[in-house]
Amino acid sequence: MRRVAVVGLGVISSIGSGIEEFWGNLLRGVSGAREVKAFDTSALDRHIGCEVPSFPEEIERIRVPADASRTTQLACAAAALALVDAGLVDDRASRARTGVAIGTTMGEAQRVEHPSVREITPWRHLSNFACETTALRVADALGLEGPIATLPTACAAGNYACAHALDLMRDREADLMLAGGADAFSRMAFIGFSRLLAMSPDMCRPFDKKRRGLLLGEGAAMLVFEDMERARARGARIYAELLGYGLSCDAHHMTAPHPNGVGAALAMSRALSDAGVTPSDVDYVSAHGTGTPLNDRIETMAIKQVFGERAQDVPVSSVKGLLGHAMGAASAIESVVCSLAIAGGIVPATWNHDEADADCDLDYVAGTPRPASVGVALNNAYGFGGNNACVVFAHTDR
Repeated sequence: MRRVAVVGLGVISSIGSGIEEFWGNLLRGVSGAREVKAFDTSALDRHIGCEVPSFPEEIERIRVPADASRTTQLACAAAALALVDAGLVDDRASRARTGVAIGTTMGEAQRVEHPSVREITPWRHLSNFACETTALRVADALGLEGPIATLPTACAAGNYACAHALDLMRDREADLMLAGGADAFSRMAFIGFSRLLAMSPDMCRPFDKKRRGLLLGEGAAMLVFEDMERARARGARIYAELLGYGLSCDAHHMTAPHPNGVGAALAMSRALSDAGVTPSDVDYVSAHGTGTPLNDRIETMAIKQVFGERAQDVPVSSVKGLLGHAMGAASAIESVVCSLAIAGGIVPATWNHDEADADCDLDYVAGTPRPASVGVALNNAYGFGGNNACVVFAHTDR
């Protein structure tokens, strides 16, 4: 089977943009939580979120349409950074075989919410701002001519995009894929999560006994996937290998996970099977870890079902304590984290995890990052509607 290499990474996040700044701040424990500036929250009971403070200067060189939503701008910026990191900016010969797959939760919500749009566009014509325009506009801005897709599969969408990219490359529909996720702050999302009583008033504490919910975040992350032989032939830097994925649906509830963790466990098991590895091969689990009482308990349960007696020995961490929950971008950012953990030999910490919970009793790498030889990493993502997507990354020399 065709092997797929991770050769480029691009991140726009609340704790920094570009790989060096993002990874350094993540390992140091720099938090992106602050009072929301995107819109007025004075009438709400939640005011803290994880916004992207600024875009890198490189974004100015990209042809982003003036009317593009913030989600599309974030996606374009992350994609451009990923191509630069991969050394493929000037590789015009490959553009016809380079595709784009982007996951998102809210899509073009900011455009829909803008007062000028509401005044001139009847609500029945909201299809003018459908979420699939994000991948189209990224491809157009970067001149990429391969297959495109936007996957609106809630908070698992970033991993869904990576899975779709892997399928296209295995089927030789593309030689290169830009895949990841993007979502920007919107009133709709902020108010929605708040009304679901899912948001913390101060900070996100994944797997901690005192966890009170998530913080809403925003951002984008894109990974460049390339045929392994092609990447090696051109001397590319290879962070990791994308081995496989697993998808499932809880078929249980619109927002709550299955109480027995059935869907989450099934997605993990399918991912390991597709990747050709076993639970004993996994050296790190990047958890969905939202900091909500229900999610963290059930994800812990699902990990135990899949890993059995070894569950207590596998390092697990969630980066949402610093980044918040960036919705469709979340698992894409965490795919970047897995790639960097493999390449750098270090597992990031679960920040804000201070007090153990009897229901969450795994090795959550609390306190500080942990040096480790990461041969195989499993990235978990679970979304509303029971959407579950897990992807497996590995060291090329494992």
